[in-house]
Amino acid sequence: MTRPPVSVLAARKGTTPLVMVTAYDYPSARAAERGGADVILVGDSAAMVVLGLPDTSTLSLDAMVLFTAAAARGAPATPLVADLPAGSYERSDADAVRAARRLAEAGANAVKLEGAGPMCSRVRAVVADGTPVVGHLGLLPQSAATTGGYVARARTAGEALALVSDARALVAAGVSMLVIEAVPAEVAAAVTARVPVPVIGIGAGPSCDGQVLVWHDLLGFGDAKAARFVRRYATLLETASLGIGRFADEVRRGEYPAPEHTYPMPAAQRTAFLERLERGEGD
Repeated sequence: MTRPPVSVLAARKGTTPLVMVTAYDYPSARAAERGGADVILVGDSAAMVVLGLPDTSTLSLDAMVLFTAAAARGAPATPLVADLPAGSYERSDADAVRAARRLAEAGANAVKLEGAGPMCSRVRAVVADGTPVVGHLGLLPQSAATTGGYVARARTAGEALALVSDARALVAAGVSMLVIEAVPAEVAAAVTARVPVPVIGIGAGPSCDGQVLVWHDLLGFGDAKAARFVRRYATLLETASLGIGRFADEVRRGEYPAPEHTYPMPAAQRTAFLERLERGEGD
């Protein structure tokens, strides 16, 4: 099955909102595709929600390749975007191209990078090399620790206007889509109205062309305090914990495994086995 390119999403701008969900492995991507996601993001948020790291700054390109390949196998019919991890693309166009090629070879239809300014050159280089690019503005998780933390951005008139300008610059550089994170709704609405590519919001209000949430956040598979913009649609951590608790209880009470969970041995073979054991064979 051929996975659709991200370019098919352009026709959805201004119509039915797009649904983007993160996924990091075969089962999460399979669930996202079966649930009807329009596009899957293999996010570097895996550093935190899968690997338990404090932020995304140390996630390696090798790890992102592994996550991307697994998710690609789980969602063969859904466009797949993979994050370029911190440190893999910022220093030069050549670095960005090499990293994008590896993620594309792993199954990504497009790669996502954070920021504008010098990153516009990275966008042009990666697009020229044949890999579509998604931009990311607003709160930039890869640099949040050194730029004020995980707080909303573009809350002043000057910052908001700069974000609109950055969005236009990224589009001019060739991005196929934008993700805007943690900005006031009116700022995201202004960007959405002024660029021709789909704008996906996360904590950016209802006027974007689509919305994205992290798999673990929207399904309640984490115990950290949720961000303001998160709505939980399931409680998988609680469900999983209850299931494991039932398993543990049954094991400790000797109720599992029951006879129906074991493999029978033909009676003649069982007799022969026990007789030969009794004679000392196998010792």
